Amino acid sequence: MKNFKRCTLLMSIFLLTFHQMSAQTANLHPKNEFRAVWIATVVNIDWPKAGTDNVAKQKADYIEILETYKKLNYNAVIVQIRSVGDAFYPTKLAPWSRFLTGKEGKAPQPYYDVMAWMINEAHNRGFEFHAWLNPYRATMDYNTSILSPEHDYFKHPEWMIRYGGKIYYNPALPEVQAHLLNVVNEVVTNYDIDAIHFDDYFYPYKVPNEKFNDSVAYKKYGTGLSLEDWRRQNVNTFVKDVAFSIKKIKPWVQFGISPFGVWRNKSVDPKGSDTEAGQTNYDDLYADPLAWMDNKWIDYILPQLYWSIDHPKASYSKLLKWWSDNSNNTAIYIGNSTYKVNEDSDKRWNNPKEIPNQIDLTRTFKNVQGNAYFSAKGFVNKNQTVAKLLLENQYKYPALPNVVPQAVKKNQSKPIATKIQNDPIASRFTVAQPAGDTMRYVVVYSSRFQAKLDVNNPSQIIAKENFNEQSKLAEIAIPSYKLDKNKTCAITFIDLYGNESEPTIVSFAAASN
Repeated sequence: MKNFKRCTLLMSIFLLTFHQMSAQTANLHPKNEFRAVWIATVVNIDWPKAGTDNVAKQKADYIEILETYKKLNYNAVIVQIRSVGDAFYPTKLAPWSRFLTGKEGKAPQPYYDVMAWMINEAHNRGFEFHAWLNPYRATMDYNTSILSPEHDYFKHPEWMIRYGGKIYYNPALPEVQAHLLNVVNEVVTNYDIDAIHFDDYFYPYKVPNEKFNDSVAYKKYGTGLSLEDWRRQNVNTFVKDVAFSIKKIKPWVQFGISPFGVWRNKSVDPKGSDTEAGQTNYDDLYADPLAWMDNKWIDYILPQLYWSIDHPKASYSKLLKWWSDNSNNTAIYIGNSTYKVNEDSDKRWNNPKEIPNQIDLTRTFKNVQGNAYFSAKGFVNKNQTVAKLLLENQYKYPALPNVVPQAVKKNQSKPIATKIQNDPIASRFTVAQPAGDTMRYVVVYSSRFQAKLDVNNPSQIIAKENFNEQSKLAEIAIPSYKLDKNKTCAITFIDLYGNESEPTIVSFAAASN
């Protein structure tokens, strides 16, 4: 009897300790957090590794990126589909990218819709797909002989401005704005994307002793504004038009921008950051992220804070606080620079804990809800010490992206499991799309044996399944080891906006083949 009581006491202590650990886990590891990676295609930075690679290799390399970041518990990919007036998808508005096929205007062989395939592969692995476009950059250099006859440089030379070794669309021209808006609209209409994403390139970064020659347009459209205010107005007008157009077509598709990390220096504007940036959004790129947020034109802001925590002129820690203090109406994420790990003149990047420390610091600001990393090749068979630190600590468990503020709503649907089966290898069931609504994923939760099932604990997320486009079914198979002798799991829906439903308990106790 004494032994029995002792065992019972030990078991009670164990379960109490386990529940306490589960609660601590939920606090240390947020269930909802944006974890994204940029996949840059311009000049083949990340993918494809070469435009001359065959389709099979390109597909294998893309899947390798997805599998790498799925194992690291990321949940979003930001994929560059237009970088220099070109396209990674079939369209009459731009030629096929040479970074995809080796020659601009040449379609992939064997032919396939590259973006549709990329989106499907991403969704099948539980990633959001953010379609990343560079609207204003037309070329990477002055070598126009490599451009397709279908490139806008030849079709509309009056739209173009040469500057600093590259060619740009003139942001001031109404025809340019209308054309670029059509580009965005086509992508939103034709593809099952989760977001449209712009980066930091608006008006070009300034080049010494060169002038961005938009004087004719300024004379025609300036309406009495200073040149600087007029340029900012041109960008603001485009951002606003894109925002309204996206929501009109598909209200669940997000619009996010990742601006340069410094709005203005404090030396120029008391509201600016305590930095000494050589160029800034407001004064040099004529981009005003504060105006975009104030007017609720964007769903998320993702400033690129590509400096170390204690950088003397642009400190990650100071800028993180500045953006936290000065952001409103949007989700706030931070851009981090894995490309600098062990490869920067700032030797702080030789410390494998620089990125993990940045994530820990980011999480101390409650309104900052995640991070994105430039760029994908940073952790693909590279910098494994840093990746391992993240996986064992900050990213130990999966996370679901936060719902952006303007998309929060009650997800009224609850999943229903059918065709429940159980065998020694796996437990299986099927979930159908609910009538009259569309869901993006089914999330599956399971606890350790005898621990309480808790859908707020990210350590219990064991699967995130996409729906088959044709059958509208999610067919789920859970390996037995993930259930850990449990006879139940919980499932929830994630809708197109990212809202999670109430859970449904699935019991395998009476199920058999």
